[in-house]
Amino acid sequence: MARPRRVYALLAGALLLGGCAGRDARTAREAAPPGEPAVWAGMVTDAGGIDDRSFNASAWAGLNRAREELKARIEYLESKEQSDYETNLSILAEQGPRLVFAVGYLMEDALAEVAPRYPEVKFAIIDGSAPNLPNCAALKFREEEGAFLAGYLAGRMTKTGGLGFVGGVEGPLIKKFECGYRAGARTARPDVRVIVKYVGGWTDVAKGKELALLEYAQGADIVFHATGKAGLGVLDAAAEKGPGYYAIGVDRDQDEEHPGRVLTSVMKGVDTAVFDTVKALAEGRWQRGDHVLGVREGAVRLSPMRYTRKDVPQHVLDALDRLTREVAAGRVAVPKTEEEVQNFVPPKV
Repeated sequence: MARPRRVYALLAGALLLGGCAGRDARTAREAAPPGEPAVWAGMVTDAGGIDDRSFNASAWAGLNRAREELKARIEYLESKEQSDYETNLSILAEQGPRLVFAVGYLMEDALAEVAPRYPEVKFAIIDGSAPNLPNCAALKFREEEGAFLAGYLAGRMTKTGGLGFVGGVEGPLIKKFECGYRAGARTARPDVRVIVKYVGGWTDVAKGKELALLEYAQGADIVFHATGKAGLGVLDAAAEKGPGYYAIGVDRDQDEEHPGRVLTSVMKGVDTAVFDTVKALAEGRWQRGDHVLGVREGAVRLSPMRYTRKDVPQHVLDALDRLTREVAAGRVAVPKTEEEVQNFVPPKV
């Protein structure tokens, strides 16, 4: 297939800037182990960057697992702003990976522009909708299920009767976290109060900390974040408040960020989904379309609570286990929208 001329221009410009799509973007390539790589895969990060210790880092961990276990060749391009998305996706597709991941729903429009130009390249978007094309897949999660379990745990553990939620950008995806959390908290304690605030972005760590401290001041003693890199500030706020206060992490196990002050983390198996997608392509099992994963598939779960399990009464842990099984079996319809929260009838646990 002939390559579009403008993509050659994009690639040339990137090379002039040191192999990046923009002056502040970063790129990295990890050579496959010795021998012919089973597959070549790359990813484009969202604005949170590869070192957000959350969403992008989890996707990169999945690619690194593919390098180690499948002998895949892997690389990434780092975006600093939304205008980098289309350029970065085009550059990776032009360079030769057989599979390119778009990390984040904000890349939907960019992917819709790029994917039709490269029918021989497979694309997978995480948390977003993919174009209806044979070379596109979407990796989606029932995040509300994990948030529901975290909300239940927080509702059982709060001493003040007040909980907090700090979101990144308000929209359908993060509302799933918020609504699931609120419903879980109500299941644990009908009179619980959940304070909700949004950062308005994904990277402002200071703003994340400011909002968490404000929620603590307003009566919350446990604050859950779904904010990407900005959530590191929420975790810092819990550590600053000290004993009696907790944060709840997201996307990957963030408990070790501040041992003892992160009650649990809502782990979203982005790493596993990325690895499984690379493996499917390497083995000739690629499937287009939506792939939706949740508690039942083990793709959404709470962290093991290595540092805080001792703080949780055994009867609460037992109840949490029962509720997890109910969610996995589909016997609890976890709300993911405001309307569903309003109509939600908490189950008996």
